[in-house]
Amino acid sequence: MSVSSVLRVLRARRVAEPPPAAEEATHHGPKELAGSLQLRHVDAGSCNGCELEIASAFGPVYDAERYGAKLVASPRHADGLLVTGPVTRNMAVPLAKTVEATPDPKIVIAVGDCARDCGVFRGGYGVVGAVDEVVAVDASVPGCPPHPEAIVAALRAVTRR
Repeated sequence: MSVSSVLRVLRARRVAEPPPAAEEATHHGPKELAGSLQLRHVDAGSCNGCELEIASAFGPVYDAERYGAKLVASPRHADGLLVTGPVTRNMAVPLAKTVEATPDPKIVIAVGDCARDCGVFRGGYGVVGAVDEVVAVDASVPGCPPHPEAIVAALRAVTRR
């Protein structure tokens, strides 16, 4: 296939998904975080389904960065946390310390049904509880796993972009 035929196919098809509507999310976050949001992702004990969707939300198709949200490597550089999975016994203290290490004002977003209410893991031996049972949660994204559009919509509601 020649370069010109590849370009013709790309022009004919939709390359990226349309942006989700910001009104879909219910939380609007602190005013200080509007415009730009640096996020640290914390896996509190998930099955990695939500992590795949977060990676997709920040990938080239959904591109959450165009709405001012960016993933960072340290909670000290973050404005908020994306927390996935039910909180396990091994992650309760590290999650609390990560929230403490994040400077104020901060936002904690529970991503997925397991983070919101433990999902299928409720009552498991190694499960302490949902994220809001360990730290204060400001917003949540439902779904098992949530669609990248839902994650981007929640981030847009916080950044107001």
